[in-house]
Amino acid sequence: MSIDKDALEYHRQYPPGKVEVVSSKPCNTDKALALAYSPGVAAPCKEIAKNPELVYDYTSKGNLVAVITNGTAVLGLGDIGPLAGKPVMEGKGVLFKQFANINVFDLELNTKSVDEFCNAVKTLEPTFGGINLEDIKAPECFEIEERLKREMNIPVFHDDQHGTAIISGAALMNACIVTKRKLSEIKLVVNGAGAASISCTRIFISLGVNPNNVLMCDSKGVIYKGRTEGMNRYKAEFAVETDARTLADALRGADVFIGLSAAGAMTRDMLMSMSANPIVFAMANPDPEIDPVMAKKARPDVIMATGRSDFPNQVNNVLGFPFIFRGALDVRATQINETMKLAAVDAIARLAREDVPEKVSAAYGGQTFSFGPEYIIPKPFDSRVLLWVAPAVAKAAMDSGVAQHPITDWQAYHDQLESLQGARTSFVRSVINRVKAQAASKGERMPLIVFPEGQSTKILKALQRLEEEQVVRPLVLGDPEVVRERIEELGLDNLKNLAIYRPTQHPKYREYVDRVYQMRQRKGVMYREAERLMSDPDYFAAMMVHSGDAHGVVTGATQNYAEAVRPILQIIGTGKRKTASGLNLVLFKEKMILFADTAVNINPTAEQIATIGIHAARVAEYFRIQPRIAMLSYTNFRSLGDSPKKMQQAAEIVRTAHPHYLVDGEMQADTAVNPDIVERIFPFCEIKNGANILIFPNLDAGNIGYKLVQQLGKGEVIGPFLMGIKRPANVLQRTCTVEDIVNTVSLTALQAQAMWTGAYDNA
Repeated sequence: MSIDKDALEYHRQYPPGKVEVVSSKPCNTDKALALAYSPGVAAPCKEIAKNPELVYDYTSKGNLVAVITNGTAVLGLGDIGPLAGKPVMEGKGVLFKQFANINVFDLELNTKSVDEFCNAVKTLEPTFGGINLEDIKAPECFEIEERLKREMNIPVFHDDQHGTAIISGAALMNACIVTKRKLSEIKLVVNGAGAASISCTRIFISLGVNPNNVLMCDSKGVIYKGRTEGMNRYKAEFAVETDARTLADALRGADVFIGLSAAGAMTRDMLMSMSANPIVFAMANPDPEIDPVMAKKARPDVIMATGRSDFPNQVNNVLGFPFIFRGALDVRATQINETMKLAAVDAIARLAREDVPEKVSAAYGGQTFSFGPEYIIPKPFDSRVLLWVAPAVAKAAMDSGVAQHPITDWQAYHDQLESLQGARTSFVRSVINRVKAQAASKGERMPLIVFPEGQSTKILKALQRLEEEQVVRPLVLGDPEVVRERIEELGLDNLKNLAIYRPTQHPKYREYVDRVYQMRQRKGVMYREAERLMSDPDYFAAMMVHSGDAHGVVTGATQNYAEAVRPILQIIGTGKRKTASGLNLVLFKEKMILFADTAVNINPTAEQIATIGIHAARVAEYFRIQPRIAMLSYTNFRSLGDSPKKMQQAAEIVRTAHPHYLVDGEMQADTAVNPDIVERIFPFCEIKNGANILIFPNLDAGNIGYKLVQQLGKGEVIGPFLMGIKRPANVLQRTCTVEDIVNTVSLTALQAQAMWTGAYDNA
């Protein structure tokens, strides 16, 4: 298979494997080396010796999980041994890091002895915050987990058992909602009696399934009372009084089939014998117990779930273990108990019933998802899973008494989790919190933002999100009937009371016509032209902001930048410095760099560039960042050519007007951001610690620069935002996503509040 060839090449590429150890602190100077190791490392060692709890403050233990196997039951491959199982364990570590920012060491133990395995793992307790057991065959896996949970004071979790159980439990809850069944009444058949099957059945019963309505089958047939062949104490737990002896017998009239066995175990005839609207979770990997295409053709009323990503309703453990451990680690839980697992089930099930954001659809090639037969569990790349499951697990740990470090501020915890999803998410959350806090402290209403593209699907979806956040009061322009119809089609329940106006039907339409005529009559605008302009949503929105009837405008989702910015420049206008420009915020893990001009001026003069730099510096100051402005060019401090001279002149203008700003140039981009170059070659440069404001000589350079960083670098980009406009007005890129719109609107709201208070003057 080509996938095998591709996978081998993927794993073989240098460096081999999938994981590496990366230092979380700099260690590139003598001082850093002294702090990281000798003699500095002695200080935390002594503190931990005095108070062992400080290990969580001074080391990575609290965010470090061991993924441990002996390779006796590797995902569909069987007993291939610990060495052959290592690629799977490395992969598990990648998923922990990718989805929940948890660090992992994978450990492969060369033993099949329960005692040897448990003794080895117990000795590792000082190293790790939690233990994830993986790919250990039944029944040994049950005994190993039970013993380690008893004998260790950190969470121990066998994912093959509980991960599948948690995800399938959520799926079963939702499948019953879709088919209007009660869990207590369903007849359920489980095929397979290994670790996952037993754990799934236990959790189904905890959720409300009647144990008398459950039939479990293994390779010998139905597990019934009195059977002796192939039995153990774990299977005996599910033995019932029944005349059924085969899987086919068990499935007659059954409502639910849970397959954790082998490919082809379920036949078409078995499926046909089930009740109406059968629920079939065929989770054998890589090939399910029954082919989903064939099953759907035979029974169009079937609700199917598999373990595969190429069919709907993938029961994927990645929806569980990273977020369960995240919540457990964050409260320093001593174990992962039933209460915590059931909390995870409930959170996953509830999330699937929520509206699905555009960015989730984008991650799956533009597919749309909504709760129903083909969407009963969230998608693995739904970033909301972290924000729903981790807090639910953490709270359950606290409620059940196993949390050693309880969470007291849940909003702060939510923000902390969001920060794990990237610098941009964290920054926008801080902006939203700032807008809300400002309004609450002053007793003000949220800013009123007008949207001239009221019929845009992206705009409406963004407004749905913003309504949930309650960060602005939106007003949209467009045909009310068309917009309402679009809201209904999209199922945007939050927008039922959205204010919608056709410009010509707005109470101030005629007043605005008169006003624009007065403003533009000496620029060739006749009264009829003024009427036409005010019937245009973009011009009308700009006039609302100019007149103080709205606090800001956001547009551009459906048109090119030049068209969208024109009404803003003509109606709202530029401030006293007469220069508008575009600013992008480029966010890195530990810093923010401002790029300008990225959107407006094709070839600005030295005076305009200086103004752009001053505007950007004031934005930086508003975010409590000391401005360090670099005027960029293709040379370093030589002024060879018109462009370098222009940038040098701009630096001098800024320096003269604002002596307290650190500004220098002309300089090359690498010099501007790399302090080592300045220290080695240009010690006279004013900027010693790297610039945080990059001013480009022309629009080509600015636009190219931020888009390259966005696509190739590690920076996350927000914007562009308009600087130099009298009132808050921002233009989106036509390629923007719903998330981009939410980000821009949130910052526009903050900008409006800052202008109310005088903390920031956009002009």
